[in-house]
Amino acid sequence: MTVPREMPEKWPRVRGPGGAEEERRVRANAREYNEKFQYASNCIKTSKYNIVTFLPVNLFEQFQEVANTYFLFLLILQLIPQISSLSWFTTIVPLVLVLTITAVKDATDDYFRHKSDNQVNNRQSQVLINGVLRQEQWMNVRVGDIIKLENNQFVAADLLLLSSSEPHGLCYIETAELDGETNMKVRQAIPVTSELGDTSKLALFDGEVICEPPNNKLDKFGGTLYWKENKYPLSNQNMLLRGCVLRNTEWCFGLVIFAGPDTKLMQNSGRTKFKRTSIDRLMNTLVLWIFGFLVCMGVILAIGNAIWEHEVGVCFQIYLPWDEGVHSAFFSGFLSFWSYIIILNTVVPISLYVSVEVIRLGHSYFINWDKKMYCAKRRTPAEARTTTLNEELGQVEYIFSDKTGTLTQNIMVFSKCSVNGHSYGDVQDMLGHKAELGERPEPVDFSFNPLADPRFQFWDPSLLEAVKLGDPHVHEFFRLLSLCHTVMSEEKSEGELFYKAQSPDEGALVTAARNFGFVFRSRTPKTITVHELGRAITYQLLAILDFNNIRKRMSVIVRSPEGKIRLYCKGADTILLERLHPTNQDLTNVTTDHLNEYAGEGLRTLVLAYKDLEESYYEDWSERLHRASGAPEAREDRLARLYDEVEHDMMLLGATAIEDKLQQGVPETIAILTLANIKIWVLTGDKQETAVNIGYSCKMLTDDMTEVFVITGHTVLEVREELRKAREKMMDASRSMSNGFSYQEKLSSTKLTSVLEAIAGEYALVINGHSLAHALEADMEVEFLETACACKAVICCRVTPLQKAQVVELVKKYKKAVTLAIGDGANDVSMIKTAHIGVGISGQEGIQAVLASDYSFSQFKFLQRLLLVHGRWSYLRMCKFLCYFFYKNFAFTMVHFWFGFFCGFSAQTVYDQYFITLYNIVYTSLPVLAMGVFDQDVPEQRSMEYPKLYEPGQLNLLFNKREFFICIAQGIYTSVLMFFIPYGVFADATRDDGAQLADYQSFAVTVATSLVIVVSVQIGLDTGFWTAINHFFIWGSLAAYFAILFAMHSDGLFQMFPNQFRFVGNAQNTLAQPTVWLTIALTTVVCVMPVVAFRFLKLDLKPELSDTVRYTQLVRKKQKTQHRCMRRVGRVGSRRSGYAFSHQEGFGELIMSGKNMRLSSLALSGFAARPSASWIETLRKKKGGEGSTACSPSGAADKTLKV
Repeated sequence: MTVPREMPEKWPRVRGPGGAEEERRVRANAREYNEKFQYASNCIKTSKYNIVTFLPVNLFEQFQEVANTYFLFLLILQLIPQISSLSWFTTIVPLVLVLTITAVKDATDDYFRHKSDNQVNNRQSQVLINGVLRQEQWMNVRVGDIIKLENNQFVAADLLLLSSSEPHGLCYIETAELDGETNMKVRQAIPVTSELGDTSKLALFDGEVICEPPNNKLDKFGGTLYWKENKYPLSNQNMLLRGCVLRNTEWCFGLVIFAGPDTKLMQNSGRTKFKRTSIDRLMNTLVLWIFGFLVCMGVILAIGNAIWEHEVGVCFQIYLPWDEGVHSAFFSGFLSFWSYIIILNTVVPISLYVSVEVIRLGHSYFINWDKKMYCAKRRTPAEARTTTLNEELGQVEYIFSDKTGTLTQNIMVFSKCSVNGHSYGDVQDMLGHKAELGERPEPVDFSFNPLADPRFQFWDPSLLEAVKLGDPHVHEFFRLLSLCHTVMSEEKSEGELFYKAQSPDEGALVTAARNFGFVFRSRTPKTITVHELGRAITYQLLAILDFNNIRKRMSVIVRSPEGKIRLYCKGADTILLERLHPTNQDLTNVTTDHLNEYAGEGLRTLVLAYKDLEESYYEDWSERLHRASGAPEAREDRLARLYDEVEHDMMLLGATAIEDKLQQGVPETIAILTLANIKIWVLTGDKQETAVNIGYSCKMLTDDMTEVFVITGHTVLEVREELRKAREKMMDASRSMSNGFSYQEKLSSTKLTSVLEAIAGEYALVINGHSLAHALEADMEVEFLETACACKAVICCRVTPLQKAQVVELVKKYKKAVTLAIGDGANDVSMIKTAHIGVGISGQEGIQAVLASDYSFSQFKFLQRLLLVHGRWSYLRMCKFLCYFFYKNFAFTMVHFWFGFFCGFSAQTVYDQYFITLYNIVYTSLPVLAMGVFDQDVPEQRSMEYPKLYEPGQLNLLFNKREFFICIAQGIYTSVLMFFIPYGVFADATRDDGAQLADYQSFAVTVATSLVIVVSVQIGLDTGFWTAINHFFIWGSLAAYFAILFAMHSDGLFQMFPNQFRFVGNAQNTLAQPTVWLTIALTTVVCVMPVVAFRFLKLDLKPELSDTVRYTQLVRKKQKTQHRCMRRVGRVGSRRSGYAFSHQEGFGELIMSGKNMRLSSLALSGFAARPSASWIETLRKKKGGEGSTACSPSGAADKTLKV
């Protein structure tokens, strides 16, 4: 190889001081040279274990969980004879069960990863070795190899395209595995290598590539090829990435630059940030508290043991001697402490964590299996891509939504245009007036054009007439649309064109030009062929100045057959209008009016312009562009400056307006979610007028709103002043509408935005991207958040992907509220990953948003069901599960504490050790699992009809520290009765034969039986929705208890294992006594009756909304005839009521007076005889200082319902 003069003789180091790769150097056909850099092989490994490492690595991972380590510590304690009063199997059985279940799950997952890895690594590829093509497995491909790809083959590694079967070194690829886009994209070899089409020439190729190190940027690549004393710049257009598929290309050759884990596909497969729910965080805190409580109980009992041994035990040394090694009462107390830690450890059972995961898994399957969230058109079901966030779906307060493709369909239709100051596209009637909705005439007839797309429709014939009459401006307008794009054309048969566009907008514009007679037919790297009104014209393509999020425009420079060089540009109005020649001012004013009109109708707009270039100027500019392309540093900045230079002083042609229709059910979904006290913010890159119009279309903005604030300031001071004025207006309105008492009450809240959130009236905030940039600065972000959170709706326009994530992060930072982000495109990924919950829409923009999301489905309207049904149920079930779980374990464990005061604090257990082992994994595990998986308070239809049912989750009412302490108190109360009632009865009771009933084993059986029956009755009371599974598990668990009890105390087991089963015959003898059954019955009644009485009184005096909904169901069944009449009356009312309730069954019995009723009091009005305030409103006032959202009678949270 000959080293070029520009290339240093001494190579710079490839790896930095920390071992990180600073640049990559690859020489073709030189394995030995490349191997010295120790580049990764092409073998990929996504699996974590092998047969040898599985057991140690998996156990190490599992014991990194604090809970598992804690139980391992307890197991070690139980192996010490001096402190263990329980057999080791009472801990090891549940621990091994948990570890085994987790290990089996991990092993299964890893098996499928191994299977996938082997399938990929063993794919075959043709590698050029010593001038001969050989079949090699993918795993044996190395950096620097030249490989041959054939049509429809997957690309094996990241390759530099060298040559192909197509002219000019072109090839076509599909990138669905990388970004989800199924349209074909074009890649091109650099001219110097495109001639290397046969293996003999390629075998002699010894070029060297110096490029960037491995990274995850799919759309960028920078490098230089050094060959034959020359250097050639390389870009992403020259690269074929692993995961792509070769299409419509017979063959191509490529040089391997990155292999295996260094490829961009693998660099992008990093793990998503792990998200935890608020319940998880609370549970971790509570477990620490419980552990502290456990230590306190151990200390109390240890002190009791030391005192007892010092005062009493010392007198009985003859027949109750201390254990070997115990020489003092203090040391006896110390050992007793550890013994009680072992005995009382069941207040934090290991089965809790496994049960939580099982329940979450069940909830995830319910989402996946929900047929009402299945889109038949796209054959796309809803998918829970994580199992850890289900209950947080029931606590969402803020939704951040993209607009295009999320609220809208992202199916673009060319609707209107402005050409040389004349607007086209308005539908006109026979008299030439603008037609009203429903009066649309026949569409324009494009039959004159044999290449027209039959699916395209346009309603204004005057535009076609202008084309036929030869209007030069209209011709130039459509010529621009047919040339300025990156669309690929595929002609499957003569005249049958198929366009592959990178965005739906671009496809719609090129299709419009096609139908009006300017048909884009084909392209090569250097030419574009267009049929202009039936005449084929080939333009020389000199340069493409591509679109990106910063430029927000795209240009092409072409040379016409006459030799004229012209730049055509299309882009956002805010960018292009400031780059026009001053002579365009009058036309700019007219076009701007048209743009505002189009945006007001919710259309997406682009401005079109052109510029003629002198040959000499273009030659100079092209030379500078070539030098900038080969620059080793700051290449993109230098290119951007050159692009900016040539895209100035352009001549305005006109503007296009594309319609992106709302998805089905979006207005209804937003209205219902708003009634559920969920605030929806739309974050979009579209211009303000378009976004505002969509806001009105989807009912986020309404004419009934008090005011819509628009923030458009260009400086920090302007934005701050506009935000201040908005807050002042809201406060003034609140003062005028609220009486002094309620206003002062609102002012007493300490929460950041509580004062503004308690205002009367409904407001909305619209802010532009440039204003948002100032509003998100550190010294103004709180003011912006304060203003925005006081509004019912917020729309952020012209925002970048980074700003979307910043807005979400801002709400997370200052508001103790659960956030959800929903989007469909790659520009939504950062927002989706930042929010507590990310939802991806599988739409027109690929699947990058879906891949980054926690949940995915195909239509925005399914979000309503995901939150109000699945989310609410998941939260309800998890809360009921946790409350019951802590209750039953405290009731079980605290009996040992009370018994300690009667057994000399000797760490003697109350129960048989087998009962202790099986209590949590057999006797009580399945009923609580069934409740956690299947329970419902109201049916799914009612969850959708009554959005206010969602609010308890937002306020975190069903499981919090207060509810936890109530459960603990109930468990301790139950344990007191469970111990002292049998203890009191057994003190004087006798058997049927007159013998004393009181003995340790009979007492143990009585208490254990009472416990199992009481907790079974309790879960029966807690279960709100009975299924056959609930019945089977509850009664089956009771039957299993008695079956195992009699088996454990049988003669057979005693004869086989006399040292293990010492309670021989005890169950049969004890449970044969009527006194024992009366004791069990008394204990059960006394434990359960206060709970029943409290719930009955609460239901009668202060019912919750779910109780009221169930009551209304009963009323409906009894008064069907009356309801049918009331239903007819309901149809006369306002349409908006349809957003809050389904009128299918009517709710006439709830309406007692007045036309307008608040939803929070609507359901309660069924109890009109007992007038009372909404329980939600009362709790909101109480929780005002705890970060809860205030709810005023006239505020946005209490949306009125008109019937």
